[in-house]
Amino acid sequence: MEVLDNKCPSCGAKITFNPKNQKWDCEYCGSKFTLEEMKKYNNASSEKANKKTTPKKKLDNLDIYTCKNCGAEVMADEQTTATFCVYCGSTTILKDKIDGGISPTKIIPFKKVKEDAIKAFKGLSKGRILMPKFFNKEENIEKITGVYIPFWTYDIKASGQIDFSATDIKTWSDYNYRYTKTDKYLVKRDSSMYFSRILVDGSSRFDDDLMDSIEPFDFNDLVDYNHAYLSGFLAEKYDVDSNTAIERANTRAMNTTIAMTEATVVHQTKVVASNSIALTKISDDYILLPVWMVNIKYKDKIYTFAMNGQTGEIVGNIPLNVSKTIIMSILLFIGIALITFLVLMVIGG
Repeated sequence: MEVLDNKCPSCGAKITFNPKNQKWDCEYCGSKFTLEEMKKYNNASSEKANKKTTPKKKLDNLDIYTCKNCGAEVMADEQTTATFCVYCGSTTILKDKIDGGISPTKIIPFKKVKEDAIKAFKGLSKGRILMPKFFNKEENIEKITGVYIPFWTYDIKASGQIDFSATDIKTWSDYNYRYTKTDKYLVKRDSSMYFSRILVDGSSRFDDDLMDSIEPFDFNDLVDYNHAYLSGFLAEKYDVDSNTAIERANTRAMNTTIAMTEATVVHQTKVVASNSIALTKISDDYILLPVWMVNIKYKDKIYTFAMNGQTGEIVGNIPLNVSKTIIMSILLFIGIALITFLVLMVIGG
């Protein structure tokens, strides 16, 4: 099994992709390289690597690879395609994982650096006095990691008819009676829509709602996939295939079609009476998208925070500090009681 590594063409040290200048920077000799220069070097490196295979062993569903930089063993599970050597820090790209199944065709490189993710994460605590201080500890913040998440994209066409049961209600009254008039309608709508690049998370490890929440991505930044972009980041491989993931894409397309069609019905109330919309997949694609992530364990529960590595959109659930909440509730109750007492004293006086 082949392990790919990206090294500096000038000095041979580890090299990482820099989201700020969209180049590959060597922190040792200061050299910077474009994608074209990295492609030229990586092709030569791959030819050399193909002559010598890297040993691989199995250990409790973990693959153990040998780091080509320092010779240490690197462990990865079945979905990991890029990881780090804990000894020398080199990015280890597991070529057999990339080539197994379908390889990604496109990738959006990271635009936001780790400092941006840390700043955004710290910003979540502003104004949240009931947030546990545990979340702002440096050891938690330093766990923020850039990960390329596998996504399926679908182009889907929706066409057909939706019927709505609609009503308009009018009320009025005179000196003696109150009147209500209800008009009922059957509203028919022909609908035809085309959806481009509906995203579906291709890894079962990541919560679908969390991944949906960091959308949208700007697909103008999509470039042809090259493993050099993985340098300095982790990467995952899909374990949910296209035929399974399309169910969520179809659901999203159908819900949007119904909502947009319903918006054209001007009556006061409306419900779907019948739906004959047919969904047709035009195309699908497998891509990698950049996400900054951190998992924090607090009171035996894992809290996940994710930031769009392209746009900076950040999401996550923040728990409440129970003791702080109780104290604030007591203080609030005392404050309200004191104000009420003072008001009654003034009125009584």
